[in-house]
Amino acid sequence: MKKIVILGAGTGGTLMANKLRKALPKKEWEITVVDKHRSHYYQPGFLFIPFGIYNKERVVKPKQKFLPSGVNFIVEDIDRVLPDKSEVLLKNNQTLSYDFLIIATGTQTSPDETPGLKGKEWYKSIFDFYTYEGASALHEFLKNWQGGTMVVNIAEQPIKCPVAPLEFSFLADTFFKKRKIRDKVNIVYSTPLSGAFTKPKATAMLSKLLSEKNINIVPDFYIEKVDEDAKKIVSYDGREISFDLLVSIPVNKGADYVERSGMGDDLNFIPTDKFTLRSQKWENIFVLGDASNIPTSKAGSVVHFAADVLYENVLSAINGKPLEAKFDGHSNCFIETGEGKASLIDFNYDTEPLPGTYPVPGIGPMKLLKNTRLNHWGKLGFEYIYWNILIKGLHLPVSSKMSMKGKKID
Repeated sequence: MKKIVILGAGTGGTLMANKLRKALPKKEWEITVVDKHRSHYYQPGFLFIPFGIYNKERVVKPKQKFLPSGVNFIVEDIDRVLPDKSEVLLKNNQTLSYDFLIIATGTQTSPDETPGLKGKEWYKSIFDFYTYEGASALHEFLKNWQGGTMVVNIAEQPIKCPVAPLEFSFLADTFFKKRKIRDKVNIVYSTPLSGAFTKPKATAMLSKLLSEKNINIVPDFYIEKVDEDAKKIVSYDGREISFDLLVSIPVNKGADYVERSGMGDDLNFIPTDKFTLRSQKWENIFVLGDASNIPTSKAGSVVHFAADVLYENVLSAINGKPLEAKFDGHSNCFIETGEGKASLIDFNYDTEPLPGTYPVPGIGPMKLLKNTRLNHWGKLGFEYIYWNILIKGLHLPVSSKMSMKGKKID
């Protein structure tokens, strides 16, 4: 019997397990999924937890519930991959051999990479919201906070969901207004980027929003350390920003086993062909989503669109055929802008976000680079789609390739 091993039972791993189990005969192909956690997290929901909009029941569910029957699920930590031997070693000394390996272990926050970040003030006046634990702790803090300077700091790029720090800032503005303490809160947005975002048109729109909401942006800020005693973050060029509340987006890195396996770059992301999604070094290894180093957003939509391409290419590889499916870097993302509105961006490797309509050209109903209530409801509605359609590998009527139809070019 031939074997496929999938590392990671998050969005990408679960989606691929469902797709491949339907496509491959059970008598010929054994599929095994490995993950060290039993709980599946709806990570887009972490953004809403600090403000009391979402609770645990909406973002945490058992992983086993979403994996298909006929798939082996092993809950264990990964020690390392031996790619030249086509083997995976687990921490319990179990060895898994494979004919094909799909790596979908994502990225994780690494606050220890920044001196002083994860010290005595961690979860007291310094929080993250990219983990369930951090978002929940921040929720408890914000319920009684009476104001001061809140600094939202991005330590380094790339990060999961690049727009989430902006969304957090916008939602915080609304939250403090509802609590009638906005005039007592100074919101500072600190980023290593030279602007609010990486793409010009989106940056212009988002920068305008920051200004309208009286959120002060500090660009080109590369954090070196956190001075916990003085409550300051310090950049490599010596600039300092004082805070009463620091909301950190720590350094994001790939899984630790990638480093032990000698398969990744300095941030443990795996060099991957950006079109075929196959490892640049090993022909029987494919990489999906945040675990790769492909030059697109580390976002859930990328996993969804890339999975369609990966599925076709894995089947081609199994049948000894050329990998003809190509991923164009397609990504789209709802951006919560506060006060019950959101924007929407749609882009790929070569094309920046443009105004227009989505997903139906000329009709929408979503508006690109516009702040609308319908976009906001689209963001909230995606939760149902995620749990009930997307990770189950069911068809969504949205093309994995980005279309220029309905977009406006100046």
